[in-house]
Amino acid sequence: MKFTKMHGCGNDYVYVNCLTETVEHPEEVARFVSDRHFGIGSDGLILICPSEVADFEMAMYNADGSRGEMCGNGIRCVGKYVYDYGLTDQTTVRIETLAGIKTLELTVADGKVQQVRVNMGAPILEAAEIPAVFPASPIVSQPLTVGEQTYAVTCVSMGNPHCVTFMDEDVRALDLEKIGPGFEHHAAFPKRVNTEFVNVIDDTHLRMRVWERGSGETLACGTGTCATVVAAVLCGHVPSDTEIKVELLGGTLRIFWDRQSNLVYMTGPATVVYEGEIDLSQFLAVQ
Repeated sequence: MKFTKMHGCGNDYVYVNCLTETVEHPEEVARFVSDRHFGIGSDGLILICPSEVADFEMAMYNADGSRGEMCGNGIRCVGKYVYDYGLTDQTTVRIETLAGIKTLELTVADGKVQQVRVNMGAPILEAAEIPAVFPASPIVSQPLTVGEQTYAVTCVSMGNPHCVTFMDEDVRALDLEKIGPGFEHHAAFPKRVNTEFVNVIDDTHLRMRVWERGSGETLACGTGTCATVVAAVLCGHVPSDTEIKVELLGGTLRIFWDRQSNLVYMTGPATVVYEGEIDLSQFLAVQ
């Protein structure tokens, strides 16, 4: 299997061009290639496939093999891949995902994509549609007890479920390996949840760490960054209709929630790390 290792702000995936490659048992392949000791090492597997309703389809699998609806950092890398590798010559590209069709605007310099702006669609705030089980909807700064601590949380879906909590404690000091699983598997989230732990630096600058369902802590999360800015506006931490800089462990993304259209836009980089080829025959033979 030929692959390309790419990342968006450190959120890294193994990408396969399924216009020319066939990947059987992608759930098992995702677990294998994501292993950072025995595989390639990544937060998951993303297949770039033909689409009957858009220019391309993105099929995204988490490191544990579960299928993800959407990945903001991943879709930026898909945009860079299809342009840089000559699958399209268009700088506006529509990508089919399980969370709907997303439109990408590619910024190109010297024949290569330098950054990508993604129309991430409208945030979903109704509890039942996220899904999340809370006594009131929308879920804005509502209490949630995880372990022995109660957090004020705001829940948003950007095609996949997110639980955002704003903290006075420096999020860089948190032990997410200890805290994260309690959120991910909480009974309030029937499809599990991605959790963002956020510091408000000022009214245009947030700092965030993320625990992703199925992958654990990652260096960045595009949909999570969008959900965080929506939550920050709803909670009054940042003004509406203003582009917000979100500082992640792996870099910075810029998010704008257009309240008039109710659409969220994400702008950030996409990077090719290396290309390679891996023999899956021995791995698949023991499955």
